Amino acid sequence: MQTATKQTSMLQAATSFGGVSSLFRGVAAPLASACVVNAIIFSSYGESSRLYDQYLGDPTISADDSKKNNYVEDEEDHDPWQKSFLCGSLAGLVQCTIVCPMEHVKCRLQVQHGKGSADNVYKGPVQAAVLITKKHGLSGLFRGWWTTCMREVPAFGLYFSTYDYIKDTTTSLLADRVDEDASVPVSNSHTWLTSAFAGGLSGCFTWAIVYPVDVIKTRIQTSPLDSPVSFLNTGRQIVAKHGYSVLFRGLGITLIRAFPVNATIFPVYEFTLTQLGNL
Repeated sequence: MQTATKQTSMLQAATSFGGVSSLFRGVAAPLASACVVNAIIFSSYGESSRLYDQYLGDPTISADDSKKNNYVEDEEDHDPWQKSFLCGSLAGLVQCTIVCPMEHVKCRLQVQHGKGSADNVYKGPVQAAVLITKKHGLSGLFRGWWTTCMREVPAFGLYFSTYDYIKDTTTSLLADRVDEDASVPVSNSHTWLTSAFAGGLSGCFTWAIVYPVDVIKTRIQTSPLDSPVSFLNTGRQIVAKHGYSVLFRGLGITLIRAFPVNATIFPVYEFTLTQLGNL
């Protein structure tokens, strides 16, 4: 939908490139890198959070104090949004090294019309990456790098900060309800549901904010490799030709995808950390 020459529906987009099988075209690239990308995101966020606490955190709370059983967090002890935004932005920058070439290859594969078509140059993600690198070097493989950074850095800053805010707010509301009504049991399911709700909403909010940048990135990464491109020129060209609405084409299906994906990521991540901590 992002690369179509005219406005199209989700159904038209799904059927115009070769039927049901075309919906999975390019899936190998994100599947192969999904574990690495998420490992980089959360490990970078965790490490930058520790550095933030060490150099920019509250000096009145020592590392030893935070580990003691007699230190009980109150409502003011959750991470400030500045910390979540800064550490999330750093995590977004680090994972661009994997996401940029992966999405470039994925986009190239997705816009091909399938077997027998004149543009069916790439047979798979590995062959596509090798061919692009041979003809255009590493800079060709990392086409759209700066635009990817423009999307990922603020996106992950917003992602983690809004997640923390929504989760803290929802948890506080649930805690107040439990205090008021003793018949409401306190269970781990509340924690997982809160995490899923906060993750889904933060994912949708983040995509809604950065989506125009993603559209321009897709255009850049699917344009001819031998032609020079820039973020501003690409944005001006597609707006001049299709209007500003083109910058939000495909947002609906992206939000439909974003909620369940991000509602799954955070609870699974936090559950895994809990299990590892019990080893």
